[in-house]
Amino acid sequence: MNVDPKIFKAYDIRGIYPSELNEEIAYAVGQAFVTFLGTDTVVVGRDMRTSGPQIFAAVTDGIRAQGADVINIGMVSTDQYYYACGKYNLPGMMVTASHNPKAYNGFKMVRRMPYLLSGDAGLQDLRKLVQAGQFEPAGRRGDMREVDLMDEFIATLLKLVDVSALKPLHVVVDTGNGVVGPALAKLYERLPVNLTPMYFEPDGNLPNHGLDPLQPENRAELQARVLAEGADIGFAFDGDGDRFFVIDDRGEFIPGDFMTALMGEYLLRKQPGEKIVYDVRASWGVPDTVRAAGGTPLIERVGHAFIKQRMADENALFAGEVTGHYYFRDFMYADSGMIPSLLILEMLSATGKKLSELLAPLEAKYFVSGEINSTVPDAQAKLEQLAERYADGKVEYIDGISVSYDDWHFNVRASNTEPLLRLNLEALSRATMEQKRDELLAFIRG
Repeated sequence: MNVDPKIFKAYDIRGIYPSELNEEIAYAVGQAFVTFLGTDTVVVGRDMRTSGPQIFAAVTDGIRAQGADVINIGMVSTDQYYYACGKYNLPGMMVTASHNPKAYNGFKMVRRMPYLLSGDAGLQDLRKLVQAGQFEPAGRRGDMREVDLMDEFIATLLKLVDVSALKPLHVVVDTGNGVVGPALAKLYERLPVNLTPMYFEPDGNLPNHGLDPLQPENRAELQARVLAEGADIGFAFDGDGDRFFVIDDRGEFIPGDFMTALMGEYLLRKQPGEKIVYDVRASWGVPDTVRAAGGTPLIERVGHAFIKQRMADENALFAGEVTGHYYFRDFMYADSGMIPSLLILEMLSATGKKLSELLAPLEAKYFVSGEINSTVPDAQAKLEQLAERYADGKVEYIDGISVSYDDWHFNVRASNTEPLLRLNLEALSRATMEQKRDELLAFIRG
């Protein structure tokens, strides 16, 4: 079959519908998934994209044609999908393109929770099967049954926090017409919070803004609402709900590494001495805070397939990525957007402090550049030049190149999908951060 190999990404399949990913390809992906895993049953859910029903119908048709049954969990968030895969201990396919623009669709694939199919683990095997397009005829056609796990999922989440300890905080939540709204509305009905919902209706036409809250234009309205309403906090979710973002009481967007540090510290108070995983882009504030709270910080390369694997290998309590993925041992080492929202409400209630007060020590000490992208003709050559130029620092190759000095450090890694280098830099003073950031960008772009 003629299929563009670039739709097979580092962690999932994503392409523009119908030019790069269509029903014919989805059907073959379903066949290949069953063939590769040798499974007799697959959990399948989808997000709210307008091409979702067509792609869902085609992929489940391919799964059933190959002799496997389908458990249809309907339109769900990705953490609901992970919950279903864990409950049944089965492989799964989620029809979603996460936070990509509305023209895209794709698949997130679970082998067995918490292990996913990714570029390093099965995704390229799947690609070869799809491209070959030759599948053994099955002895039977699989069945499909529908299940609704919403209430069970919400009950599971509520067990992860002390609801009785929550105070009636005012929360503004923007789900951006993604798939999270219905579940979040049901969940928050059970909490003593004053909820201001924004765009809770799933709508693949995205009438209000895009699905990626890391883009400033997609969170600007939420930031303004938090301030205008004098809310305690604001929460934003990406399209499929596996990423979660925080706006504090000042209307400020809070980086994911600072949130990892605060949540890690709070969890370590309840469960001392545990391990916490963070990614190579993160602020020194994460390992410093974890150590100060008596925990063990573990650095890992970027990407949910690697983070989940490391957590499972180490039996780690919690993990956070700069990009808003938060993972929990008590949730099968999987990432969820809804769980950190509950945890933060509990943390604010327990401490009696505003989020801005909890952040103040981190903001006074650690100065981060945020992720800055540069287009380069040859990413590998540039990484080698960086290693040579900054050889007087401590050089590591966990993911791209990381270099540390006494009062500043940086990580540069290549994009999985574009001719880009991504710079994350931090220093212990704003002046140093700005000077080193500009120096690095001039070198990378020179």
